[in-house]
Amino acid sequence: MWLIIAGCVLAAAIAGTVYMVVSISKFGVFEAAAGDRKWLKMLLSFVTLAVAFAAASYLMSVVNAIIILLNEVLFFLSFGLIMRLVRHFSDKEFTVNWQGWLALVASAVYLAVGYYLLHRVWQKDYTIRTDKNISLKIAMIADSHLSTTFGGEGFAEHLRTIAAQNPDILLIAGDFVDDSTKKADLEKACEALGNLKLPYGVWYAYGNHDKGYYNSRDFSASALEYALMSNGVHVLKDDCVLVDDRFYVAGRLDSSMKERVDMDTLLSDADSGKYIIVLDHQPNDYDNEAASCADLVLSGHTHGGQLFPITYVGEWFNINDRTYGHEKRGGTDFIVTSGISDWEILFKTGAKSEYVIINVEGNG
Repeated sequence: MWLIIAGCVLAAAIAGTVYMVVSISKFGVFEAAAGDRKWLKMLLSFVTLAVAFAAASYLMSVVNAIIILLNEVLFFLSFGLIMRLVRHFSDKEFTVNWQGWLALVASAVYLAVGYYLLHRVWQKDYTIRTDKNISLKIAMIADSHLSTTFGGEGFAEHLRTIAAQNPDILLIAGDFVDDSTKKADLEKACEALGNLKLPYGVWYAYGNHDKGYYNSRDFSASALEYALMSNGVHVLKDDCVLVDDRFYVAGRLDSSMKERVDMDTLLSDADSGKYIIVLDHQPNDYDNEAASCADLVLSGHTHGGQLFPITYVGEWFNINDRTYGHEKRGGTDFIVTSGISDWEILFKTGAKSEYVIINVEGNG
């Protein structure tokens, strides 16, 4: 499915490039330079677009350059339609390329806001009520993808902000690291986790990026696990652990891992009379989780939809059960966070970065 989506994006980028070459050529500077030579006007337009794309690729990445291009295309199309309607109803021709100038300004503002929404981290609060005898303040993060928007020092700074909220426990719902993560950032981040003084400690479950895809980073999956565990982090791999004889924390292997167990097996030894929290990085097994004795399921992975207008593409293609936020199915509460950072794309135009504070209020 993701290959199909990637293919569609590539096709859109190619078609968008052709459209942008034509649109950019309408700026007065190209018409003045080329005169009546249409081929030269198109060539100058193409070179300008290619230089801009190369600069964005160098300063950020090819992925981000493609995202910028596609957003430019959408704004040029939108303002092209608007200006066509204006000309139709006003019966007036314009000497200024309003389509181009408005598209450039709007896309610059739009992407600047998206950059800010990704790099600024907000606190998101939830209150969950249960009939069970429990009172618990949970801090949750996911999708830090270390070395993307912040390194080890930046992660430590975010942890200090979270610790100031005085949570009882910190839960990490996967994608702690990425293929681009540096070992130095991993070590600094794990050291910061080890320095947290929380009543019930730090618990972690794997995401799809944590073990790495390309063997390109300077540490192994086993080194990741060692760095976490040596700093007191509880690493859960299809495990369910009773904490302080009060509540359970279960962590599922990521759904991309064929060896992960089903929910019945995962919670087979759990006392359903106690509160049960499940970490599952990808929010795509809601029916089975709602049918189990789990009380609260925490996920990330979606980045909150990340980019408008394709925010809910995961739900449209039945890849995810939910993109963002809280819902209740049966007796189970589900929360999906937009994540504290991001994988590769340096903009969030359909969401914003966050850490989550969950107050669980029971009858005790």
